[in-house]
Amino acid sequence: MEIIIGSTPSLSQNFPAKTEPPPPSGFIEAKLLHIRPPRKGVAGPSGMERRGKKTKDPLKGRVLTIMVPDGDLLPRDIDSGAYKVYLRFQK
Repeated sequence: MEIIIGSTPSLSQNFPAKTEPPPPSGFIEAKLLHIRPPRKGVAGPSGMERRGKKTKDPLKGRVLTIMVPDGDLLPRDIDSGAYKVYLRFQK
């Protein structure tokens, strides 16, 4: 799963240090930005092929792009891929 968290803040702004701990329930609010169908082929961006990788998108899957407004609430080692992400949708 690939999660795009956002961009770095500009250097001209000084943000106060956050002392608020993550919510004890483990739920972090996020905004759904984009939904796309799964990949069908091996062609990647700019000619980068995925033939050597053994990953394949599920046939009935959907790829969701989400944004977490406060990245400090995410685990520092989120890039390790050692986490499961559970989704709950609410209107």
